[in-house]
Amino acid sequence: MEELIEIGRSFAQAMRERRGLASVDEMYAENAQSIEAVVPPVRQFRVSKGREAIKGKREDWLASHEIQELEVDGPYVHPPNRFGVRFRAEVVQKATGERMTLREIAVYSVAEGKIVLEEFFMLPKQEERPTTLSLRRFNP
Repeated sequence: MEELIEIGRSFAQAMRERRGLASVDEMYAENAQSIEAVVPPVRQFRVSKGREAIKGKREDWLASHEIQELEVDGPYVHPPNRFGVRFRAEVVQKATGERMTLREIAVYSVAEGKIVLEEFFMLPKQEERPTTLSLRRFNP
């Protein structure tokens, strides 16, 4: 379990320091897979197979987004071989200038000291709710 904790801590620290792309070669297995919750806007598929594909996915995302703030919470360990990390990011889409808050949880599976699978879980958009009540229906 100590190795799992150390891998999770190293990964979370790399993300906090915004070294996520640079850490792929060191922390991911050659045949690792990444599975998004939905098809990302800058990609045509949810699953990236292989270390190079994961780096490409991250490069595409960084090319189209500017990170303003990043919170990384974790790792949350699940022995014998998984850990989770919660992310919250304030980002700006470079093409439109739109500012967004992104929240997701990722679960990482580890084998032989390397990440072999990452799975992302997104927070669904909340429904728009009226902020004021119509008094009309309460008055006869």
